Amino acid sequence: MHKELINFTENLVKSLVSDPEMVKVQEFLGDDEVIQLEILVKDDDMGPLIGKGGKVASAVRVLIQAVAYNEGIHRVRVNIDSF
Repeated sequence: MHKELINFTENLVKSLVSDPEMVKVQEFLGDDEVIQLEILVKDDDMGPLIGKGGKVASAVRVLIQAVAYNEGIHRVRVNIDSF
């Protein structure tokens, strides 16, 4: 598991939502050894996390991919969902 990447992702997403206690980040190994990060937030927090036109979600993905690259992980897929 990539603990630093998960911690960074949790802290980043928690700073953007209204209920940080409900944020969950899970890591899965996908096809072709692609690391998949699943970000789960409350349904009410999807709007602020996606942002107008998806700009916030794009920025979150770019930051996560930059941290992953610095850790030597070259392929990361980020999925944002609600529960």
